[in-house]
Amino acid sequence: MRTKLPKGAVRPRKAVQAMAPYSPPTGNRIEKLRLDFNENTVGCSPRVIEYLKDCLTPGRLSVYPSYETVKQTLAEHFRVEPGEFILTNGTDEAIQVFINTYVDDNDEVLILRPSYAMYRFYSEVAGAKVVEVDYPAPRFEFPLQDLVAAITPSTRAVIISNPNNPTGSGIGLEGIERILKRARRAVVLVDEAYYEFSGVTALPWIQSVPNLFVSRTFSKVYGLAAMRIGCLFSHEANIAYMHKAQSPYSVNTMAALAAHEAVRDTDYVEQYVAEVLAARELLCLGLERLGISYVPSSGNFVLALVGKRAIQVRDALRERAILVRDRSYEIKGGVRITVGTRDQTRRLLEELERIW
Repeated sequence: MRTKLPKGAVRPRKAVQAMAPYSPPTGNRIEKLRLDFNENTVGCSPRVIEYLKDCLTPGRLSVYPSYETVKQTLAEHFRVEPGEFILTNGTDEAIQVFINTYVDDNDEVLILRPSYAMYRFYSEVAGAKVVEVDYPAPRFEFPLQDLVAAITPSTRAVIISNPNNPTGSGIGLEGIERILKRARRAVVLVDEAYYEFSGVTALPWIQSVPNLFVSRTFSKVYGLAAMRIGCLFSHEANIAYMHKAQSPYSVNTMAALAAHEAVRDTDYVEQYVAEVLAARELLCLGLERLGISYVPSSGNFVLALVGKRAIQVRDALRERAILVRDRSYEIKGGVRITVGTRDQTRRLLEELERIW
C-alpha cells in the first residue's frame, strides 16, 4: 500500500515503496517482565556501569570515537586479529553493511522463513530479489537439504541465523560446511546472535573460507541492547572493503567502552548462560505439563505453539505485566518466550497456568 505524498513530492525508490514497514512493539515495556525481545532479563554486568562512570568525562564525550583499545580487547576475546572484524551499530548494521558491500539491485539473496526480519528488510532496501526457503512445520528443523538445493549460480548472498530466531532451531558445523561448499560463488553470512547459548560457531573458519562472514551481538547475553553494538567478522581482505561501505563513527564511545568491559567479566556471562539453560529446561517441562507443544531451542527463547489462542495468551500475560512475542502472523499459533532466570520462568508458568 502506497503512502499518499503531498503535491510536488518526489517518490522514493520503487524497492522502498514496495516494502512493508517494520514496527516492533517496543513501547511501554518498563517495569514489566520482558520476555518478548530475547534480551538479557537481569541487565548487564555491574562492572560495565562502574567502568563507564570511571571513563566518561566531558572531554571524552566531545571527541569522535576511537576504537583501537576496544578492538584489541575484542580481538583477544574472540581470538581473531583486529583487522578481521568491524564494530557495528548492533547486528542490524552488520547486515546492512554486508548487503551494501556485496548486493546490487536485482541480485539474488537467499534467506530462510521464518527468520530475523532484518535480513529481508535490508535486502529489499537494496533492491535485491529475495528467495526464501521455509522451515518445515511442525518441528521447524533447519531445512538444510532444501537450502542447499536452492543455492544456484544466480545466488549472490546467503544469510542464516544459527540458532534461528524465532524458531530456536540450530545447525551443526557439518551443515554450515555443506552450505559454504555449495555457495562458493556467493557470500554467506552466519548470524550468531545466540551463540553463547548454543556453543556452535563458524568463527574460526574466517581465515580459511574467504566467502564466510559471521556476526555477533552484545544485545543478548551481554545485556547491552540499549547501546546498539555488534561485530561483523570475515577475512581481512573482506573487512577492508566493508570499511569502505560503513560510516566511520557508527558505534558511539559509550557503546565501545561498554563492550570493552562486558567481555572482560567472563564470570558474569558464564553464570548467566548457565542460569538461562537451566531455566530453558524448566520452561520446556512446564509447557509439557500444561500440554503446550513447543519447538526444541538452542537459544535463550522457546517458540510455544498455543494454537488459536496465541494473541489471547499474549494479551492475558501482558495484563499480568509479562511480555511475550506473538508470532502467529507467520507461524500458526506461535508465541515466542524469552528465557530468563528460573525465578522469572516460574512466575511465567504460574501465570500461564492460570490463564490456560
